[in-house]
Amino acid sequence: MNIFVGSLPWSIEEADLRESFEAYGAVDSVKVVTDKFTGRSKGFGFVEMPNDEEGQKAIDELNGATVQGRAIVVNKSEPKPEGERRSFNNNRSGGGGYSGGGNSRGGGGYSGGGNSRGGGGGRY
Repeated sequence: MNIFVGSLPWSIEEADLRESFEAYGAVDSVKVVTDKFTGRSKGFGFVEMPNDEEGQKAIDELNGATVQGRAIVVNKSEPKPEGERRSFNNNRSGGGGYSGGGNSRGGGGYSGGGNSRGGGGGRY
């Protein structure tokens, strides 16, 4: 069972989180999600427990529990449906960037637009 753990203290380590969940059964993996630039915790993570019964008991017992002075949120992690996943390169409606827009309504960038509507604003 994949378990979401939220409202974690910024200072919590994966080993601390593992220890909390191992009191209820076997733990396959623990991941505290961190910011890729700063390495600092984002305040949430995931715990994978192979036995669903033990996982549910951990959820029931730990949801709302105080860890390092904070009440944590613990619930079953449900995967997002495929259609709701974000893509960072999925903006098809605007231009931008260094060379400007090259579509029918975009624009911006350093050299301006290259389109029929908008654009402009070029610096060079």
